[in-house]
Amino acid sequence: MPLPNAFVEVAAILAIAAALGALGQKLRQPLIIMFLAAGILAGPAGLGIIASHGSIELLAQIGIALLLFIVGLNLDIHLVRSIGPVALATGLGQIVFTSAIGLLIARGLGLSLLGAVYVAIALTFSSTIIVVKLLSDKNELDSLYGQIAIGFLIVQDIAAIIALVVLTTLGAGAPGSGSPFVSVLIVLGKFALFLGVVVLLTWKVIPRLAKALDRSQEMLALFAVAWAVILGAGGELLGFSKEAGAFLAGVSLASTEYRDALGARLAGLRDFLLLFFFIDLGSRVDLSMVGAQIGPAVALSLFVLIAKPLIVLAIMGLMGYRSRTGFLAGLTVAQISEFSLIIAALGLGLGHIQPETMGLITLVGVATIFGSSYLIIFSGPLYRLLARPLRLFEKRVPRREMAQDAPGQAGSIDVILVGLGNYGSGIAGYLLQRGRTLLGVDFDPDALRRGRARGIPVLYGDVTDPDFGGRLPLSKARWVVGTARIRDLNLALLKQMKKRGFEGRVALTAANQEEADAYEKAGADIVFRPYIDAAEQAVDDLTDTMNMLPENVHWPVAFREIRVPAGAAAAGRTVRDILPPTSAGATILAVSRAGRVHYDPGADFQVFPGDRLVMVGTVEQLRNAEEHLRIPLEAVEQGSGERFVIAELDVMPGNRVAGKSLAALGLRHLYGVSVIGIHRDDQRIMTPGPEEIIQAGDRLVAIGSAAAVREMCRSAVSEELVPHGAACPI
Repeated sequence: MPLPNAFVEVAAILAIAAALGALGQKLRQPLIIMFLAAGILAGPAGLGIIASHGSIELLAQIGIALLLFIVGLNLDIHLVRSIGPVALATGLGQIVFTSAIGLLIARGLGLSLLGAVYVAIALTFSSTIIVVKLLSDKNELDSLYGQIAIGFLIVQDIAAIIALVVLTTLGAGAPGSGSPFVSVLIVLGKFALFLGVVVLLTWKVIPRLAKALDRSQEMLALFAVAWAVILGAGGELLGFSKEAGAFLAGVSLASTEYRDALGARLAGLRDFLLLFFFIDLGSRVDLSMVGAQIGPAVALSLFVLIAKPLIVLAIMGLMGYRSRTGFLAGLTVAQISEFSLIIAALGLGLGHIQPETMGLITLVGVATIFGSSYLIIFSGPLYRLLARPLRLFEKRVPRREMAQDAPGQAGSIDVILVGLGNYGSGIAGYLLQRGRTLLGVDFDPDALRRGRARGIPVLYGDVTDPDFGGRLPLSKARWVVGTARIRDLNLALLKQMKKRGFEGRVALTAANQEEADAYEKAGADIVFRPYIDAAEQAVDDLTDTMNMLPENVHWPVAFREIRVPAGAAAAGRTVRDILPPTSAGATILAVSRAGRVHYDPGADFQVFPGDRLVMVGTVEQLRNAEEHLRIPLEAVEQGSGERFVIAELDVMPGNRVAGKSLAALGLRHLYGVSVIGIHRDDQRIMTPGPEEIIQAGDRLVAIGSAAAVREMCRSAVSEELVPHGAACPI
């Protein structure tokens, strides 16, 4: 059903893709699958809407260029150094083993030698485009296995480009060259020259040009797209590939300050244009050949879906990675690449293979893309199902993966911090500032590197790994804190802690109140709400005290609003105690707290963290006051024994304490210790009042500072109230 023009054709294709995409969301199917189905439906095998692949293919190629540009944009030199060896070994090893086994299978299926060679080469390569899209959707591009997978997929792409160059020169030869070998050398020489020019431009021109354009985000984004497409076109014209050129364009901007902004701004455009790649791929399926090729296609597809991941798993296991990392990385190669189809099309044009072989490779491509999409999306549950037999591929000591870790604390750990992103690293900084011991856990090697540089002991770990909790020093920890604002990850973390019998406390981070309620219901001890808390703080900052600062007052004094930060030495002290002698003469006019203003606070008014003090005085007095109010409480004071502890005291039969009230006993008056509960037979009395009568056989639960409880336990009262077990910190 041909349509009037290209615009109407694209409109119809987008309508089909949108409808199938909405259906896929309702059925919880991957969008890639639905877009491939849209291509099949719109192509010659379906409604015949796609009359010519020209416009669709052009949009698809721009999308591919943008995808590889963004991959290059996110390439970190530290990442290259850390995963380079494993990426190279896994990429080349997978190519060698897959092509060798694939050749034997193809010959066994009755293909000619040359046809079998093409099929083996096609099976070797995997799709960087599809893997990056799926891992990006799962937020796992920054994980260790994700970064390794991208590394060896790039190695495969380079090998595919070399294969294309060789086949092109075999078919046509370079003008004036005496042999295909010379033609290959000429193309490689062009690539070296091209790379040199890009390096020179990156060093001398690109940073200045980007700086000149950064006043307009639109111009900066336009420049990035143009740069990607221009270098992609340059690669195409010089005889290697547009994918390599676009990737180099991204790498050239990876060291600039604009990389994150550009990546975020171009992500939507990339996803839209990649839609046409999947539609174009689906539209090329020729259903007329399916019947004759179904048997060979099934055999080859099973090899790609099962054997290729196992090859990667075995190689990574030998190199010292855990079975889970190798398995998840291996699943990313369980499909064939767009390069496979390009190489097959080139072979068909050169007369090396028959249309039936081309159809077979296309069918395997579509089948494995369908299958691998589900394997990658459900990789976590799949690993949990196969975890035990997959241990065969893991060394007893996976040293290379363990090298991601830094030595932990020898003694107890105050906090195990799961997640070292922006929020997590901020929490880590304040914990270190207050002298707390912590262990940072993340699945992003770059986040671990940054934490290690700050002196934080770190451990590689992924909450979705069923063995995650087993590698944590839970017996040493008081708190486990999850900083990711992802519901499934937080609930998985809480489940792991319960499964491991963690006796400490768990804190989770919620993106909204609904999540906070779910975490509390699931058993979290504390829920952080950074967005809600920050919004409340912002409102406090904008209101109340701002309206009290006088304007247009020509006195020889100044007004200043000073916030008491959390962890400051002034926090918790009275107005009488917080101002230093150097600020004598400065006066606190008001204190704003949680939206309420306390005017003219007295000398006994207690200052809390987050309070905003409106002060008047000379400039020098106010400067001294602000510096003093921001002095942090020293770590030695934080760890001086002033933390609260709980003691249990038994009232033995015959003691003269029995029959007295708590008020008469006077523990709070004598020692600063409060009774917060009483065990009486099978009864528990919570927060007993001062008139509660103590009975023989009672066990009192008392709380106070460590020093106060210690003094109480050593006093004469402890002769009447016998410490229960080792409850008193003597």
